[in-house]
Amino acid sequence: MQTDLDAYFQYLRSERQVSPHTLDGYRRDLLKVVDYCAKQPLQQWSELTTHHVRQLIADQHRKGLSSRSLARLLSSLRGLYRYLNQEGRCAHDPAAGISPPKGEKRLPRLLDTDRAMQLLDGGVEDDFIGHRDQAMLELFYSSGLRLAELVGLNLDQLDLPAGLVQVHGKGNKARVLPVGRKAREALQAWLPLRALSNPVDGAVFVSQKGRRLGARAIQVRVRQAGVRELGQHLHPHMLRHSFASHLLESSQDLRSVQDLLGHADIGTTQIYTHLDFQHLAKVYDQAHPRAKRKQDHET
Repeated sequence: MQTDLDAYFQYLRSERQVSPHTLDGYRRDLLKVVDYCAKQPLQQWSELTTHHVRQLIADQHRKGLSSRSLARLLSSLRGLYRYLNQEGRCAHDPAAGISPPKGEKRLPRLLDTDRAMQLLDGGVEDDFIGHRDQAMLELFYSSGLRLAELVGLNLDQLDLPAGLVQVHGKGNKARVLPVGRKAREALQAWLPLRALSNPVDGAVFVSQKGRRLGARAIQVRVRQAGVRELGQHLHPHMLRHSFASHLLESSQDLRSVQDLLGHADIGTTQIYTHLDFQHLAKVYDQAHPRAKRKQDHET
C-alpha cells in the first residue's frame, strides 16, 4: 500500500504539479488511512470497503477532527482511488457517496446595540482619514453592505437627498438600500474632503492620493477602529451581522431583512433569528393566551 502511495505522490508532483503545501495535506490525510488499514489489517487498497471508510470517518470524528477536515480526508481518498483505477490497481472507490458529519453551524459574531453606538459615537478626527473612516463605518452599519459592495461603490450610486444607495451584490444583482440619518451626515462631511484628493475615478472611498480603497485597506481601517474604540477585533462583516440582527430584533420582519441583505435564500437570513431568542421568548410570554403570566398581586 505504501508503494502505491509513493507512486501517487510522485504522480501528483510530476504530472499534476500540485504545490508542496497541497501535497503535504494529501500526505497527512492518506497516512491516517494507512494507519487505519494497518490495524484492520488490510494489505491492499483493493481490500478497503465503504464500510471501512465509514468506520474510519466515525473514529476520526470521535477524536475531534472537524467536519471540514473530514471532508478534505474524503476528497484526498477519492483522488487516490481515481489514480489507482486509472493505473488498474483497483476497480472501485470506497469513499464514493460518503459525506462527513455536518459541522456545528456557528452563529455570526456581532456587536450588541450599546457596543455599536460606542463604536460610532466615538470622537471623529476632523481630517481626511477621520471623516472617511467614520463614513465607511456608518454606511456599513446603516445599510448592511458587504465589503465588496463598499469597495465598488461609486458616487452615482448614492442619492443622499433621498437617503438611498444602490449596490451590486453577489451575481451582480442590484438592490436599493436606505441610508440612515447618521450615515448621510457622515457622508456629507466626507465628500467635500474626498474631492480635494483629485480622485482618479468615481469611487466614494479613496486614499489621500485619490485612488479607490481596496478591500484590504478597508479591513485594516475597520480593525483599527475596533481596537481604538472598543478594544476588540472588528471586521466589516461583523457590522453587517450587527445591522441584520438589530433590524430583525426591532422589526421581526424576516422577509424585509432578507431583501436588505440581498440573500437569495431566506434560510441564510434565518440564522439571525437564533441570535435573539430571548427577545422572541419575551414576545411569546406577553402575547400567547396560554403563556401570559399572572400579575404579581394575584394569588
